[in-house]
Amino acid sequence: MANARQVLRHASVRRYLLSTALAAVGHNLLVTVLFKQVFDITGDELDIGLIGLAQFVPALLLVLASGWVADRFDRRRVSALFLLGRGACAVALVAYSASQPGAVWPLFAIAFVLGASDAMLSPARRSIPPLIVEQAEFPQVVALWTATFTGSAIVGPVLGGFLYSVGPDIAYAVAAALELASIVPILAVVYVRDEERLTDRPSLSAAMEGLHFVRRTPIVLAVISLDLFAVLFGGAIALIPAVASERLGVGDIAYGWLRAAPGIGAATMAVWLAIRPVQRHVGATLLVVVGVFGAGTMVFGITRNYTVAFLALVVVAAADMVSMYIRGSIVPLVTPNEQLGRVTAVEGVFIGASNELGAFESGVAARAFGLPWAIAGGGFITVLIAGSFAVLFPSLRRVDTFDELEPVSPSSV
Repeated sequence: MANARQVLRHASVRRYLLSTALAAVGHNLLVTVLFKQVFDITGDELDIGLIGLAQFVPALLLVLASGWVADRFDRRRVSALFLLGRGACAVALVAYSASQPGAVWPLFAIAFVLGASDAMLSPARRSIPPLIVEQAEFPQVVALWTATFTGSAIVGPVLGGFLYSVGPDIAYAVAAALELASIVPILAVVYVRDEERLTDRPSLSAAMEGLHFVRRTPIVLAVISLDLFAVLFGGAIALIPAVASERLGVGDIAYGWLRAAPGIGAATMAVWLAIRPVQRHVGATLLVVVGVFGAGTMVFGITRNYTVAFLALVVVAAADMVSMYIRGSIVPLVTPNEQLGRVTAVEGVFIGASNELGAFESGVAARAFGLPWAIAGGGFITVLIAGSFAVLFPSLRRVDTFDELEPVSPSSV
């Protein structure tokens, strides 16, 4: 397996990672401020959940179209187009915040458009890495991508906390600039492997192939549905604004650092994975780290101590990073390239459900049961889910190394 230094010699890898860093910092900054702004206006945890729901619904509605577009057109240009869309959403938020707002419905409308841009962007952008390096180097690119992505999850929230204290319009303006700046390097990426595009006319059958592949390939179904159910019930990050205000009693800057805690844990683990990637007992490791994710969520839900809450989020995110790394390696390795965009679109709905829909579930549960029970109870359910998947999906539990995985022929599924 190639090491990080060898992989970074490829100019296209560096350009892809630079685009990822700029876009992810901008997006994390924007979401940090958006969640905080809506909670400060209404004081209602449910509205945080509704913002998450507004971002998720487009992913569900566009799952067939987004995957087909990623497999039919140049993935670099598709990515650039919808990064432009995200930048436009940030500009709209600048205008909203500068108008001294009182109503929150424009935030939900912008969040919906932002979710649509994300839904179209994700399959195209996440299907690029297998084309810029040889297959033997791909797991290392995944590790570098996750390190970059999660490092951005530190910078974005911390920057968001500081800039929000200055003014949300300033924060959104910086987010817009970062999103737009990410377009140039993604367009400069050069492929070293052939991009096998769809050539057939659009059809429902072609669009549905990604869904059929996931449903008929047990290991792919297992890894992405595990993420769905675990983070759906254990997704406490969306409730950080309420926890910071109601249980920990801290201000905007401390909130920004608390929102950055998951990024710190994830980035630390990503660096470790770049140096010491998972090489054995891949399936068992995935199941264990999901259990750790649930246990850390339980601690975060119970504590009233800022330091303990911060450390719990670090542990939760570090465990989630291992899960992301393993899932991000397994899915492309077993998916034929000509179907990767459509499969990634389906995966994106699962991931979107586990984050945005998970935010909605957390908001509803917090309204119904209170913050501690909503968060800690979800963590407990996540632990149970990890145990049940070990029984329900033996093919996942038995995966030992990435090298034993290879693309599954469409005819065999």
